[in-house]
Amino acid sequence: MVTILRIRVSLLLLFFFIVTGNACSRKITDTSVRVGYFPNITHAQAVIGMADGTFAAYLGPQIKIKSTLFNAGPSIIEAVFSGDIDIAYVGPSPVINGYVRSGGKALRVIAGVASGGSLFIVRPDSRVKKAADLSGKRVATPQLGNTQDIALRGYIRNCGLKPREKGGTVDILPLRNPDILNLFMRKQIDGAWVPEPWGTRLIKEAGGEVFLDEKTLWKDGRFSSALMIVGTNFLEKHPDLVKRWLAAHVKITRWINQHPKKAKRNVCNQIKALSGVSLPKEVIDDAFSRLEATYDPIIPSLFSYAEMAYHAKFLGNQMPDLSGLVDLRLLNEVLKERSLPLVKVNNK
Repeated sequence: MVTILRIRVSLLLLFFFIVTGNACSRKITDTSVRVGYFPNITHAQAVIGMADGTFAAYLGPQIKIKSTLFNAGPSIIEAVFSGDIDIAYVGPSPVINGYVRSGGKALRVIAGVASGGSLFIVRPDSRVKKAADLSGKRVATPQLGNTQDIALRGYIRNCGLKPREKGGTVDILPLRNPDILNLFMRKQIDGAWVPEPWGTRLIKEAGGEVFLDEKTLWKDGRFSSALMIVGTNFLEKHPDLVKRWLAAHVKITRWINQHPKKAKRNVCNQIKALSGVSLPKEVIDDAFSRLEATYDPIIPSLFSYAEMAYHAKFLGNQMPDLSGLVDLRLLNEVLKERSLPLVKVNNK
């Protein structure tokens, strides 16, 4: 009887280990990383890394990568809120707004993606030569409250001007980038503050001229134009996967800076494959010349954007606390392991 009981106990234990072992196996093999990004040059690391398999190689064969293409930053933030996206490439303004809206709970900035690549282009016949000339003009930005929109509002505020909807004299029109190009060519707007490659396209295709390169407004000419964020729940549950993704991101960033010609060609080919848009070589060359691929989020510029957004009445009645927005611990672990300089975490 004792022998039969021992056999039964052994069988039950064996069954338990088989079941739990399978469950653990499923937990590993069924894990996926859901990433969102734009098919454009400011998200070059995502465009290149998804195409050449770098991210897949760093995550390993058991991890599935599910990518989704977006056209607007707020849409990515909503997807992070809903839990549909784990890691995303997106501009500073939507990130700041999303962080504030969620009470600091939904997301964290874990790395930089790009610096620069934002231009204020005007029509030569608009006669805009200095800031005061913007009074009475119609100026477009890609979206209400997006990074370029915030930058324009901050700029005119510093120049003593106001948007028309705030009792001022500058008409700020939120429009899609393709519509900006079309209206610019038809002379229905006087200028536009846009990201690359749209700035270069306004110059090359519509005869525009550079009124202002945004980098001239920033210390050392560096400011964050794209960031990598992660949903806080995913970060807490899968820090190992986030770290592996960051390791791939660092590798791709360094490769872009070491092989700019190949990087430009790869990005151009992939943008065409993803969006069907084929950009001329001279557009890609000029646009890339104004951008820097980086894993540094350039933290001071994030807080400057937040101040501009607050003054533009996009962040509520008081300046929000952004002290928990940036988490560079995993990025700096990756950099330390590769004997690379760490990214400063102070906000000043």
